[in-house]
Order: sequence, then structure tokens, then C-alpha cells
Amino acid sequence: QVQLVESGGGLVQAGGSLRLSCAASGRTFSIYAMGWFSQAPGKEREFVAAISWRGGVTNYADSVKGRFTISRDNAENTVYLQMNSLEPEDTAVYYCAAKRTDYPQQYSYWGQGTQVTVSS
Repeated sequence: QVQLVESGGGLVQAGGSLRLSCAASGRTFSIYAMGWFSQAPGKEREFVAAISWRGGVTNYADSVKGRFTISRDNAENTVYLQMNSLEPEDTAVYYCAAKRTDYPQQYSYWGQGTQVTVSS
């Protein structure tokens, strides 16, 4: 099992920045990739960004390209999401997720989420 704990959410004005962190523990050697998802009130969970655990290959949702950056620190088993130029539409609960090396087709582990609120 892998446990994921997010932190760094909060209230910020439009145009501001936040950095989310996700600390992984447990069987971290089994992690294949990690990602961030967002879920706004009344909406489905959406993909934001992902990074492969070994090669550091990244991909982003079109809505965040150029504004958000995902990165990882393998030594600390932590993935980050730097969010710049935040917009009110970015308001959501942000979840960290991890894929297993032996089952990379979908995300197997999820954190509890951290709230991001962007005021206009």
C-alpha cells in the first residue's frame, strides 16, 4: 500500500500562486507515476497534471499549461504542484494520486484532498 498526504491548499487572490505538496509513504518503490486531479463543486474529478516517477516525464491538462508545474523529489517521496496565475475557475479540491508499477493503467492510490480557493 501507498499512503498519500496533500498539503499547501488555501485561499488566494486571482493572479496569485500556491504550491501543493503530496508526500508518499509505504511501498513507495512501487510507484510508477503520480498525478494531480481537481474536483470543483458539482463537477466530476478532472486530470490536472502527471509525472513519471523515474524519468520525470510530465503532461498537463490544456487548461493549466503554462501556469502549473508538476515536479517530484524522489529522495523525499514527494510530488509538488506549483500553481501560478491562479484563476477563480481553479477553485477546487485538489487530489494527489499514484499509479503502481505492476498496474499502470489507472491510479490505485488517492490522497484525501486539499482545498484551493481563488477569489476574484
